[in-house]
Amino acid sequence: MPKKKSSVPNRSYRVNDQIQRDLTELIARELKDPRVGMVTIQAVEVTPDYAHAKVFYSLLTGDPQETQEALSQAAGFLRNGLFKRLHIHTVPTLHFVFDRTTERAADMNALIAKAVSSRAKED
Repeated sequence: MPKKKSSVPNRSYRVNDQIQRDLTELIARELKDPRVGMVTIQAVEVTPDYAHAKVFYSLLTGDPQETQEALSQAAGFLRNGLFKRLHIHTVPTLHFVFDRTTERAADMNALIAKAVSSRAKED
């Protein structure tokens, strides 16, 4: 007998995406902690059993350390907000991870621009 396929293909991708959108809205509209700067949720990775979710975020403004502490303290509040919005049996425990990718990209762009301008001066 063939193995039964999941009745909902790519469900985990859709759950990740929905959590990302809902968290973005919850943080922007309902989280009143002044330590949280301008947060951008980059990605969400939920474990297969939906027990835990890694939430990767970056900052436009604010202190990464203070924002990390504030988001970790607000994880229960945010999880409760997700519980009200998501229609899944288990809402994952949230684990916030500061993502420095955008900072590194900006640094690399600055280095490239500097190299290009110094090379243009030589020519």
